Amino acid sequence: MERASRKARVGIVVSDSSDKTVTVEVRDQKRHARYGKTIPVRKKYYAHDETNDANVGDTVRIVETRPLSKSKRWRVEEVVERAR
Repeated sequence: MERASRKARVGIVVSDSSDKTVTVEVRDQKRHARYGKTIPVRKKYYAHDETNDANVGDTVRIVETRPLSKSKRWRVEEVVERAR
């Protein structure tokens, strides 16, 4: 039996102050249900970063995983782009 594909998001690290945890802000656009206007949506995810590799400003890809703590359900898969 094959595992279902996991959800993935790309976002920017906004905090790396916790040990092995980064806060990632994912920006998206969504259409308003009634008026059809496109509105920006921002959501923050806590992601597990085992090697403490990601820093503030880096663009990272996070994937869904099993619950690792009260609020961590994502882990950093790769650093897509380093902050300048």
